[in-house]
Amino acid sequence: MKQLVLALIIIGAINWGLIGFFRYDLISNIFGTNLEIISRIIFGLVGLSGLYAITFFKGQRTTHG
Repeated sequence: MKQLVLALIIIGAINWGLIGFFRYDLISNIFGTNLEIISRIIFGLVGLSGLYAITFFKGQRTTHG
């Protein structure tokens, strides 16, 4: 499960980087306007993966002293 979440986060990060640097939306260009619903599902899964990834930090608290 964590590998899938990380893969989706990486895909999302790469896509955001492409949008930011080149104004190129890879996901939307792959699926085109005919399959816009698939693009929206992928974007939704990337967002949910980001939220789930917050739990990766749970239990990683360290004490300083």
